[in-house]
Amino acid sequence: MFVDKELITIKAGDGGPGAVSFHREKYVAAGGPDGGDGGRGGNVVFVADTNVNSLLNFKYKKRYFAENGQPGGTRKCSGKGAPDLIIRVPRGTVVREAGTGRILADLSGTEPAVVAQGGKGGWGNSHFATPTRQIPRFAKGGFPGEKFDVELELKLLADVGLAGFPNVGKSTLVSVVSEAKPQIANYHFTTLTPVLGVVKVDEDHNFVMADIPGLIEGASEGVGLGHEFLRHVDRCRLIVHVVDVSGCEGRDPKEDFRIINEELEKYNPDLAARPMLVAGNKCDIAQPEQVEEFRRFVEEQGYEFYPISAASATGTRELVYAIAQKLQTLPPIVEYEPEPAPVPMERQEKNQFKITVDEDGVYEVEADWLMHTLGMVNVDDYESLQYFQRVLRSSGIIDKLEEMGIQEGDTVRILGFEFDFIN
Repeated sequence: MFVDKELITIKAGDGGPGAVSFHREKYVAAGGPDGGDGGRGGNVVFVADTNVNSLLNFKYKKRYFAENGQPGGTRKCSGKGAPDLIIRVPRGTVVREAGTGRILADLSGTEPAVVAQGGKGGWGNSHFATPTRQIPRFAKGGFPGEKFDVELELKLLADVGLAGFPNVGKSTLVSVVSEAKPQIANYHFTTLTPVLGVVKVDEDHNFVMADIPGLIEGASEGVGLGHEFLRHVDRCRLIVHVVDVSGCEGRDPKEDFRIINEELEKYNPDLAARPMLVAGNKCDIAQPEQVEEFRRFVEEQGYEFYPISAASATGTRELVYAIAQKLQTLPPIVEYEPEPAPVPMERQEKNQFKITVDEDGVYEVEADWLMHTLGMVNVDDYESLQYFQRVLRSSGIIDKLEEMGIQEGDTVRILGFEFDFIN
């Protein structure tokens, strides 16, 4: 089964928490804090694998979570970092963030791509020792790893894409000029999956040709099979439009040519501007005047025309040489650049917060960035609470509460944690 689009969930590992530990050794007085830092969470890494040719595996497994980092240890020993989670996909797979469509990675080359970063480990209590706070009984928790719902979309890496109506001879052409052996029969939609073939030009040159399953009118809107596979034309450097010039199935070659070009343009306007050669197939069963009339029609629109008969391999070598010459003048296969994550409005200003007063007179502080700080607070430790108070003061939260008229003894709620305000 050929699967070229799937939705999965990935999550990098969380960083390990820092340790709260104190040095204990005979004959060593006041050893002090020696809690180590937590280990880093594992990244989620995508790798292009030439042994994988579809996204079928992702149809049955939808969740991929990397391991968390290990907690910090005593004697300032850092926790062990988690291994990266390697996800293998076919070459040409584009990874997008679901919902926004933001490109996270394009696995067209051999370089792995880190799509979700593991969280950093939290600091151990040894980092919080000061001349006035010599026994810190708190440490930082690890930072969470990134989590995404991602869409995997396979866009085949081919230099040349064959476009055209069903049963015009695209599969036969691929089988004649390459070693690919697609299923061939005299009925529509014989080809149900894209077929790649390596075309050898000479000892030093070759190119990859893709037989894209037959398009029909309305394909860009989801009619027939074309909508499912038009994505595989996106990367092609050159399009070869195969047309049945004989009209043996009762269709008008000129109308076929116009319809397919319109479908390519509707799907992606860039495709309409892509370099194109026109191969007039089945010339062996067409009348000479039919071939010449279609040649004039094509050349008047600025396209090069090559008469062929894929079934008898007539003219196919000339077409291959023309394709090779054209490819030498074209840029390499398109690769998509990862797009940076937009900065959410609520996070554009550091330490931004919102304070409201509910009907019971409780001051509710909303600040997502406080989640990590609050997670390291030990409510039973005086110095830990003092540290949290300094964070609230330096961020401007306490000043804002006083500006709003808070009184000593009033209740403040932060992320579900309630305490009485003391001036």
